[in-house]
Amino acid sequence: MKPGRVPLERALSKLGIASRTVSRQWILDGQVKVNGVLRKDPLFPVIPERAKLEIEGKSVAKAPHRTFLLHKPRGVVTTRSDEKGRPTVFSLIPEPGLHLIAVGRLDWATSGLLLLTNDTRLADWLTDPRNAIPRSYLVTVRGEVTEESLERLRRGLLDAGEKLQAEAITLRKASGRESHLTVQLTEGKNREIRRMFSALSHEVTRLKRVAYGALELGKLEPGKYRELSREELERAFPGLKK
Repeated sequence: MKPGRVPLERALSKLGIASRTVSRQWILDGQVKVNGVLRKDPLFPVIPERAKLEIEGKSVAKAPHRTFLLHKPRGVVTTRSDEKGRPTVFSLIPEPGLHLIAVGRLDWATSGLLLLTNDTRLADWLTDPRNAIPRSYLVTVRGEVTEESLERLRRGLLDAGEKLQAEAITLRKASGRESHLTVQLTEGKNREIRRMFSALSHEVTRLKRVAYGALELGKLEPGKYRELSREELERAFPGLKK
């Protein structure tokens, strides 16, 4: 595909009004015109900035970028749908006409700060490991975490051939029964904190993300959300201005 051109299904999803899967179905169903011509090939190349796109005869334009900070409760999944019928984070933000995506994921048992946006460039920038954006978590594990274990986590350890490492870690309280810690990561590897402590024979019993960059969860109640302005995002992530 020539530079500047993208598949029609991607061009539609980039508008922030539907997922790529839904966009593909619209095209296959004969609902989409490009510059007045019906196109039924999802891979038809278009230049998004120049193409006039219509769905069922109505012109469509790029939706304004919107980003939300959600306090994800435990027991809610980050996928768009769930085969077990569990509630998803997308059902907690009833904003009609918006196709939101989650910035990274929190597993079913993890609560805390989750960003959702229809700005795909923002989502890509926030999750790019090269930007090393810190995420802070409150962690409770079974058993007493020793100073030796903390040093291992700071240095990094291997799990399934992958290096897992805490950018910063603080032991807040410890006893023979359980330990409470603050852990900071700069990469969003799958179940990283749970895997780190499991490798040290400590089961994570509670995990909550409390900060993403300079954005903090604060007193926002579980299941509640607030919209973030572009100015607030740029203050929290100065690299966005570059």
